[in-house]
Amino acid sequence: MNVDDLQWQLSHLGGVLPRLVDEILERGGLETLVEAAREREDWFCAVGAVRGLCTVGEFGRAWAVMEPFAASGWQPAVRAGADVLLRWNRVEQALELADPGRRGQEGGDAWRDYAAALVRAGRVDDAIGVLVPYLRDRRVLLGLVEMTDGQGRDERVLEVLTPIAEEFRRDPEQRGVRDLWDVLAGQARVLERSGRVDEAIRLLGADVAARRYGPENNVEFYTELLARNGRIEELRDLATGTETSTAAAPYVKALEDLGRAGEAEAYLRDLIAAKYPGWYDSVLMGLLMRQGRFDEAIAAVEHTFDDLYDGNLLQSTLIVLADQGLHDKAIALTEGRSPEFLAENEAYWLRSNRWWLMGEAGRAREAIEEIEALPTGEVDDRELTIAWLLAQDGCVEQAIARLRRLSGKQAATDLAELLIGQTRFAEAVAVIPDVAAQREEERRLRTDWTDPTEPTEQKEPASSD
Repeated sequence: MNVDDLQWQLSHLGGVLPRLVDEILERGGLETLVEAAREREDWFCAVGAVRGLCTVGEFGRAWAVMEPFAASGWQPAVRAGADVLLRWNRVEQALELADPGRRGQEGGDAWRDYAAALVRAGRVDDAIGVLVPYLRDRRVLLGLVEMTDGQGRDERVLEVLTPIAEEFRRDPEQRGVRDLWDVLAGQARVLERSGRVDEAIRLLGADVAARRYGPENNVEFYTELLARNGRIEELRDLATGTETSTAAAPYVKALEDLGRAGEAEAYLRDLIAAKYPGWYDSVLMGLLMRQGRFDEAIAAVEHTFDDLYDGNLLQSTLIVLADQGLHDKAIALTEGRSPEFLAENEAYWLRSNRWWLMGEAGRAREAIEEIEALPTGEVDDRELTIAWLLAQDGCVEQAIARLRRLSGKQAATDLAELLIGQTRFAEAVAVIPDVAAQREEERRLRTDWTDPTEPTEQKEPASSD
């Protein structure tokens, strides 16, 4: 088992894509995933196979799939292997596998995973003790907060978090502390779940007022804390004061949840008109969309549709309308755009969005005609798009035949998806290049992107001394 290949799969979504694995599993292709995990050493297939086997109680087979991956010592596989063993009630074996001390590992991630296994084994105090030396790693700190939720050890967790939180408050910029801004929100979260809501709000509210943020701020968590606990007045003060940019959306949603959508709308319209034209249009659109006021939502943001800069909300409007099943209404918005906007965006993204919407709206043939009327070289991914539209139009075999003529991972992925839809699982996995082939394709593309005219760094000759 090649750890470098496994890490590449995880970081590049290599091998069989997770969404394809999910589709195979949902359609009954569990055995194909088991085979792909064994024969191709495909990480995502292994994860899917284990999930499917555990669901039906076949923990021994699940462990047989994951064991070779876990034996490599690669941490995600060790974590997954320990999970299988715990579900199988092989507690001591799981803890032995997860224990970094047995493998001579010192990384915080490994100790966090070990602590999580201890919690699941009912040894919560041991888990907390294991993590205390590593709490200067923010991922470990956050892991402690998450894994102890509901375990009845909140006071013990606060004992180890509070000194770090106070140290951060004294000097957020000091070495070894400045990356731990999450400790403030973590402390507030534990206080809240232990019933000490007022204390959580008081402490974090003071942190927000003093702008004790670190590289990122805790205002978002604070607004959510206020909203969860019905502190609308404090939330309003933030949303109308110095933290408008972060607090506006939570404030609007909190008002909406209380049945005060009219008040939320008035707040947003006043904000847009008085201070921040263009900044909160998308929040207003979302509010109106959730109320089913689609034409008003479009009217609220259509003034941005021909903008050439970041404030353009056309694409997000198309997506929201599509989510509501209003494809024809979305398609209409792709028409009548200004020549300046089309010159910048038509070939870049507008056409592809339009054709996607037309395919979803049952107008695939019309979209294909539009594509075929354009010069061949003018449409990126022309063949892939036509193949997708053919499939949308019910011509799946034609789409499959078209995709088989193409090369590259995207064509293989699209082809596999159509084959999965026909429950041709083994064939679907087979058309996807294995990890070695995908890595070679990536290397070749990276080489092709390198400009051969760029000067290369000249190294000085080694000294003869």
